[in-house]
Amino acid sequence: MQIGQKLLTNSIRTCGNDASCDDIMKHSRLERDSFGGVEVSVENLWGAQTQRSLAQFDISSEKMPREYILSLALVKKACLIANFQLGQLSPHKYEPLQLAVEEVLQGLHSKEFPLSVWQTGSGTQTNMNMNEVLANRAIELMGGTLGVDHFIHPNDDVNLGQSSNDIIPTAMHVCGFMQLKLVLIPNLIQLIASLEKKSQEFANIIKVGRTHLQDAVPVTLGQEFSGYVAQLETVKRGIETTMPFLLDLAVGGTAVGTGINTHPEFGATVAAELKKLTGIPFASAPNKFAALAGHEALVLVHGALKTLAVALMKISSDIRWMASGPRSGLGEITIPDNEPGSSIMPGKVNPTQCEALAMICYQVLGNDVTIGVSAASGNFELNVFKPVILYNFLQSVRILADGMGSLEAHCVRGIKPNVEKIDRLMKQSLMLVTALNPHIGYDKAASIAKYAFEKNITLKEAAILSGFVSELDFDLWVDPNKLI
Repeated sequence: MQIGQKLLTNSIRTCGNDASCDDIMKHSRLERDSFGGVEVSVENLWGAQTQRSLAQFDISSEKMPREYILSLALVKKACLIANFQLGQLSPHKYEPLQLAVEEVLQGLHSKEFPLSVWQTGSGTQTNMNMNEVLANRAIELMGGTLGVDHFIHPNDDVNLGQSSNDIIPTAMHVCGFMQLKLVLIPNLIQLIASLEKKSQEFANIIKVGRTHLQDAVPVTLGQEFSGYVAQLETVKRGIETTMPFLLDLAVGGTAVGTGINTHPEFGATVAAELKKLTGIPFASAPNKFAALAGHEALVLVHGALKTLAVALMKISSDIRWMASGPRSGLGEITIPDNEPGSSIMPGKVNPTQCEALAMICYQVLGNDVTIGVSAASGNFELNVFKPVILYNFLQSVRILADGMGSLEAHCVRGIKPNVEKIDRLMKQSLMLVTALNPHIGYDKAASIAKYAFEKNITLKEAAILSGFVSELDFDLWVDPNKLI
């Protein structure tokens, strides 16, 4: 048998008519749902629907993100409070459930949320995974035995007044907003500040400008970096402008947006509790039908994240170009030597932070396509591609935030100008001839530049040989300090 076949066979546990079956039964319990009984390991808190999902959606390795699970737990906490305040949930159930959800929020049961992203498009199994874990943990806290005692029901008690159709998108918005506010925006601000500092440090370093990857009139290195700062500030405003669309929550809409089987004040009460818990002004969405069926808010915000990726791609590419060499490239700046760059070429150092960020940007651009297509593919009262939307959205936030943090700490902060190389390249530039335009005209200036290039002489030499410009006039007119 081939190694791959052995691994596959060994990963499948079967129960036949032998002693091993009895051993398996000792380590499992029977959990039930509307489809019947399912064997669940005694080591786990989840119930029948989670176990079914594990078996039926054993697809790849992408799991529901941890930050999303915590946001879903936070939403459940708010739902428990709301149901208790509205008289829907009795104190003897409310108290153990609150203790259970607090444990989840503290990360004590992270292994209990193992489900794949590639599951039902409404995210029902992840919602039930949370419901089952909270119900079973509350039963334990009440002194019950799992699989035997059923003091608390995952649907009737934990999911009271809720549907996966409104709770999953609610948690998507809560998680998305919090990750943007707490993770991405701070790293973006730090990168902007670091680039601004470099812009000020490099304010008096004049260098050759470039357009079309060809020499152009001079700029300062500081001006170049100021452009990066302005790009990112524009993107930051775009992200902050779209983020408020995530504040409207679907909770209270239940199955199709009508709010069937929930208290009429449930949605507003949950939103109010989430506001108290997070300090973020979440509100009940005015139209629950749109909140369940569409995901335009997430598409809008991710569009701003895509724009961030576009800006970061340009900035990191420029840094790579300017640091190219160190002797055979532009070599205008040096970047930190973080690690060996080659397994065969000793002493080689590569712009690895820029490369990593570029890969991140490409991934985000791809995520934007996935989110757009998924959001466009809903039907009637429900979009059923929620898990892939939330997975790609959160991945974009996470990798952009981490990528910016890494670039700032391990690259931008340590950028230094190679003043000697910058000055030499600037003085060799033929585009300084542009300064002669107002004095001798475009055509004559162009002929000087072409002659200098053809004869491989300096611009000054070509200008004097042309007879159009004296040495004194050239020195007066062609001053890089006057061209920036």
